[in-house]
Amino acid sequence: MAATRVITAAAAATQTTSCFLAKRAFVLPAKKSCGGFGVLCFSRRALVLKSKRPFSCSAIYNPQVKVNQEGQPETLDYRVFFLDGSGKKVSPWHDIPLTLGDGVFNFIVEIPKESKAKMEVATDEDFTPIKQDTKKGKLRYYPYNINWNYGLLPQTWEDPSQANSEVEGAFGDNDPVDVVEIGETQRKIGEVLKIKPLAALAMIDEGELDWKIVAISLDDPKAHLVNDVDDVEKHFPGTLTAIRDWFRDYKIPDGKPANRFGLGDKPANKEYALKIIHETNESWAKLVKRSVDAGDLSLF
Repeated sequence: MAATRVITAAAAATQTTSCFLAKRAFVLPAKKSCGGFGVLCFSRRALVLKSKRPFSCSAIYNPQVKVNQEGQPETLDYRVFFLDGSGKKVSPWHDIPLTLGDGVFNFIVEIPKESKAKMEVATDEDFTPIKQDTKKGKLRYYPYNINWNYGLLPQTWEDPSQANSEVEGAFGDNDPVDVVEIGETQRKIGEVLKIKPLAALAMIDEGELDWKIVAISLDDPKAHLVNDVDDVEKHFPGTLTAIRDWFRDYKIPDGKPANRFGLGDKPANKEYALKIIHETNESWAKLVKRSVDAGDLSLF
């Protein structure tokens, strides 16, 4: 029997939209939603595509998002779906807004800290539920626990057709941007947190660029102490090195080579992390408008 639990998605007191990352939050007008940086506003019914889902910059604004678990954990058919207030399935990747304004972002937990089941948003399935990754029909696990909460930034996408000239010309990995949340609390699969980015690591995984945004939940006791990469080293000493080393080495026990890191093997600062978030948000917007080939990715 499927288990249902309710979480509260991070949402601003005034309704905001973030289809395109803006320098400030935009108030959601009736029946329309807008993007930043001079992007035109679109009617919710505009730009109807060949898929079942028309494109608009709209997203979920009701803070009550139900998480419906179907199947049993650690089985092939286990899925964590997201439901809106009316009980309809929505996509955590496409329908939960990225930014809440004032440098605050939504983060969706896929893997709780101190666990090792490799959970991820199923980007090729309708409504992109969270599932356990598989390889050759078998469930995947990390060789040891991950020490931080891990998940994704909604409404972002690392475009596999775009080479990053600042990171060895590596192409995007075709996934949403990953987040490593360093707070003290172990979170739950499907939990939506308000976070602030602090740093970025440019991981290169088998030639693909796989950004890791280091962030902290706003409700963490130390959140007020950290605002940039240097603060992380001061108040969480050794954490940035530990994150880099963990992601560099986790494939070695399976006989694979270590991952590499660009940008001089060092974490970039908050400003750079925000640049990455903005760029990948723009890539996502092009994806859902079908300005680029979606391939097997689900857009609803």
